[in-house]
Formats: sequence, C-alpha cells, structure tokens
Amino acid sequence: MALNGVVQAAGGVISRQNERGEAEVLLIYRGHRRDWSFPKGKLEPGETDQECALREVEEETGLCCQLDLELPSTAYHDRKGRAKVVRYWTMTVVKGEAEPRNEVSAICWLGLRAATGRLTYPCDRELLSAFTALLSQGAV
Repeated sequence: MALNGVVQAAGGVISRQNERGEAEVLLIYRGHRRDWSFPKGKLEPGETDQECALREVEEETGLCCQLDLELPSTAYHDRKGRAKVVRYWTMTVVKGEAEPRNEVSAICWLGLRAATGRLTYPCDRELLSAFTALLSQGAV
C-alpha cells in the first residue's frame, strides 16, 4: 500500500536460541531477486503495520509469531524507483516450523555474525545491528 506515494511495508526479525544458548535469526532467500533478507511485505488496504508484519512473516515462513519490540524502520527506493518505508519488530515464534513459502526459495537460521555476512542489503545489516544492541541490553 502507498501513502502519499510512499510504499508502506512491515516485517520481522525472528529470533531464537540455539542448543548452545546463542541467538539466531531467520533469514529468507528470494531466488527471483537473488537476495537474503528478513521477511517483510506491503500493507494491504485497512491493515495495520503490526497485522501486516505478522501476516507477511507467516506467509513467507509458515511461522505464527508474536510481536515484541519495534526496531528502527528502514527507508529506501524499491526496484521501481518508489520510496519505501518498512517497519520492523522483533518476533518470537508461537507455533509452526519454518519453511520457505510464496516467493521465498529458502530460509536459514544463522548466528548474528553469520547473518551479517549473509544479508544482501546494507539497511538489513543496520537493522540486525539494532537488534544486536537490544539483545546486548537484555531487552530481547
């Protein structure tokens, strides 16, 4: 959905602890775009940002999640040259098993350092840095 010509979208940084107690985040791979990112998508008419974030995560990963803390938004121009703003939340899994769905070709759980190296876009690396800062403060 666009508001004043700006594409509005929402998504999530889904995290868990691995068997060693280390934080991992879920990344998605979109084969048609050849990029690794966090699950996100455009708002539908009448939908809140929070509803969109939860819907998009479930549609792309099969996971039902709960919203936790809001992360900084990202802003950039999409492939069509339109301004786009994406709001993100930290999320924890409530139910489901992660699997690629819709336009997502693959998913992976990665530690924070590995995820930083895998993410395609600088704005996603900045988002992960914000998540890491919250984690180090014990907020997540």
